[in-house]
Amino acid sequence: MTTTKTFTYSHTIGFLTAVGRGFTNPVDLAINSQGVIYVLNRAGPETTVRLPSKRVSMCTLDEEFLGEFGTGGHGDGEFWWPSSIAIDSQDQVYVADEGLQRVTVFDKEGKFLSKWGEKGSADGQLEYPSSLAFDADDNLWLTDSGNHRVQKFTRDGEFISAWGQRGPGLGQFEGPWGLALTDSGDVYISDWGNDRIQRFSTDGVLIEEFGGLPQGDAIRRPAGLAVDGDGNIYVADWGNERVKVLGPDGSLLASLRGESVDSKWAADYFAVNPEEGRLRSEADLFPELDPPARRDREISAGVEGYFWGPSAVKLDGQGRLYVADSLRHRLQVYQIN
Repeated sequence: MTTTKTFTYSHTIGFLTAVGRGFTNPVDLAINSQGVIYVLNRAGPETTVRLPSKRVSMCTLDEEFLGEFGTGGHGDGEFWWPSSIAIDSQDQVYVADEGLQRVTVFDKEGKFLSKWGEKGSADGQLEYPSSLAFDADDNLWLTDSGNHRVQKFTRDGEFISAWGQRGPGLGQFEGPWGLALTDSGDVYISDWGNDRIQRFSTDGVLIEEFGGLPQGDAIRRPAGLAVDGDGNIYVADWGNERVKVLGPDGSLLASLRGESVDSKWAADYFAVNPEEGRLRSEADLFPELDPPARRDREISAGVEGYFWGPSAVKLDGQGRLYVADSLRHRLQVYQIN
């Protein structure tokens, strides 16, 4: 029996800053064994002034800022189009880069350890790697978006396997983005260009697909996703500016639009910039748009409390959902009821 899920908005982490305590276009996040949240800042376009903003920020759920590492560039430990972040069993941090066609490895403090990967379409080569996830054996899975396939490596970058091909058919992909692994061994892929989610066995055999929702609830351009222990699917519905939650049977359990208010970091900023703080307190964060916007993207652009460019969702195993709200430069945190 499918039960509708409800969510309570908890709080927001972050606001726009070029460097330091804040984010710049966060596209993904990961949480280590000590509860440290690593937030990956993409910060395009690739101009000189923007390069220092391409970084990984470290913070806690309670909004304690712990530091940052990385910068824009092509050298060791640098980023160009960072796309995904994941953490292995030793709390080492892995960052995929679509521009440099590689994976870079850091220790938990952000010290550069190694890098691997090269551009191409042969086994083990990469073309726009877009999402990372570790399995129980510390093997690293990634969606090789430009090659329309899934690849599996050791955490040291040794190729293990690959499957998938381009197309609209069952089991095929058009720019796969999000990837989630379950304890039972299933692999869920958000098939961005085909507006669906597909579930596979670990050897690439299609089990089922999701996305056949009524027109008003249909998923459009799904990005990052997560799956909980009950088989519920959480997806950043990027094309609809929402987060959708599907039951194990693909039914819609919830559709979140965003409820953000200012973070502690933003409140601290306005406290020392009182004129901006006054204007902020007088602003309507949930205005009635007049004339009505025609598209969800226009509505989200004009209503600051809503998601705008949700790109990743993560679960912390303690009943919380985190959403990377990339164009608002923040994380929104929800309690799952």
